[in-house]
Amino acid sequence: MFIGYARVSTDDQNLDLQRDALQKAGCEQIFTDRVSGTKARRPGLELALSHLRSGDTLVVWRLDRLGRSLRHLIDTVTDLQERGIGFKSLQESIDTTTSGGKLVFHIFGALAEFEREIIKERTKAGLTAARARGRKGGRRTALTEKQVQIARQLYDAKTPVQEICETLGISRATFYRYVASN
Repeated sequence: MFIGYARVSTDDQNLDLQRDALQKAGCEQIFTDRVSGTKARRPGLELALSHLRSGDTLVVWRLDRLGRSLRHLIDTVTDLQERGIGFKSLQESIDTTTSGGKLVFHIFGALAEFEREIIKERTKAGLTAARARGRKGGRRTALTEKQVQIARQLYDAKTPVQEICETLGISRATFYRYVASN
């Protein structure tokens, strides 16, 4: 069974072109969304994915109607393939139920993985360069050494923990992490 999915980004846009193309392609059911592609929650897509069974094919008018990014698109189609569901994009003529369509999609996947590796390498190089210049990564500490000493002195002087926390502008958990546990 062919199940279609159509999406437009705004209420001003019209779904008719996509619906007509999906019906012409033989889709028995068509699910739609009127939401930006950048949104993670798309109820129409979630419904379409829940209706798909092994042997079915999800059909979209164009690739950008399905995926928020290349990574999201590849993850979605990979999930479909694992469930025994085909994928078809009408404008790009990609059909993962054919060997040629699978090849094209695997090439997309390889390019996406290559892109991720390059980003990872650039990030590592940037962190190494920052460390070489003396910069330290990670979250800043909540209290300076001087503040820890003051907090410890107040605690030893039997000042209520709540009062110490209010004075230093920290939570009780932060106080105990820095002062009471040492």
